[in-house]
Amino acid sequence: MGLKEEFEEYTEKAKTLPASTTNDDKLILYGLYKQATVGPVNTSRPGMFNLKEKAKWDAWKAVEGKSSEDAMNDYITKVKQLQQAAGASS
Repeated sequence: MGLKEEFEEYTEKAKTLPASTTNDDKLILYGLYKQATVGPVNTSRPGMFNLKEKAKWDAWKAVEGKSSEDAMNDYITKVKQLQQAAGASS
């Protein structure tokens, strides 16, 4: 299986993470996903009253220097870690 196929598999697995997954972890996944699929941030930062979108933008901006492949690998690793943590706590 190639990296892109594995990444797509783990994007589906991420949708089944428990509701107890922290917002910080979700933002990390969001930033890595956007970096892997879109590349560097290509929009301006949302306004100060749009807290959710601003947090998502910041998470994406935080991984801006990563290559698409590195972002995919980091995303897969993070989903695996969250799955293991969820399995250990249930």
